[in-house]
Amino acid sequence: MKRRAFLRTAGAALGSLAALGPTACRAATPAVVPDRLGVQLYTVRDLLAEDFVGVLEAVRRTGYEEVEFAGYHGRDPRAIRTVLDGMGLTAPAAHVGLGALRDDLDAQAEAAYVLGHRYLVVPWLDAGERASLDGYRRVAETLNALGARLREAGIQLAYHNHAFEFETFGGDRTGYDVLLEATDPALVAMELDLYWAVHGGRDPVALFERHPGRFPLLHLKDRMEDGEMVEVGMGEIGFGRVFAHAEAAGVRHVFVEHDAPWDPLLSIRYSYHHLVNLRGR
Repeated sequence: MKRRAFLRTAGAALGSLAALGPTACRAATPAVVPDRLGVQLYTVRDLLAEDFVGVLEAVRRTGYEEVEFAGYHGRDPRAIRTVLDGMGLTAPAAHVGLGALRDDLDAQAEAAYVLGHRYLVVPWLDAGERASLDGYRRVAETLNALGARLREAGIQLAYHNHAFEFETFGGDRTGYDVLLEATDPALVAMELDLYWAVHGGRDPVALFERHPGRFPLLHLKDRMEDGEMVEVGMGEIGFGRVFAHAEAAGVRHVFVEHDAPWDPLLSIRYSYHHLVNLRGR
């Protein structure tokens, strides 16, 4: 049975697990899980469109202290900042398309300043931009140029991976290799999506060891052996091992995410409580 189908019949049980809170199922060996946990709001995007404030309240009640935006749902950044401040939420990062950064960097930087984003993250590359290693080299040049301009505004540019960056082009070099080597670490940071890295055949810890300090941001989601995306703690990714190497990787913020959860709020609650329990304290 696919795990998502299983969850449809076991939602009540998962809700009960989440309700047990941080006293339940303590890890035998504590993991160095960050004290402040965040959620990528793409996970709850459809709910935000219906009840923006109510969903953010649910995120905060779960225990999350940070959010990462993926669009502002037509709302003014100043109004959003007022809502966040009233709830005790901060938004250290946001996903912004490469096209939007190219077309109107000043407007994106202004919104980031208002909302308190320290990072603007490029979340995706169109197929035409990633068709060859030369294409990735051109992307790296663009990222360096945009990163230099954002740095003047006190904002760090970052890049978020999927699995396609780990494909090779007739040899052993990948697009991700090019991005890491051809971007200036001072101008372009990396937001490593653990699911997509593992799905692309890469070991996150090996990336950390090869490129220390390059990964201030992580996306936390899990992967079943058959490739299905699941909540943190339901799959094969060893999060304790990942967190044991997080300091060397330069990790500063982590965001739970699920691209297509059957129940978005239950999904982020399950992942949150698994991470808290993983601390073992």
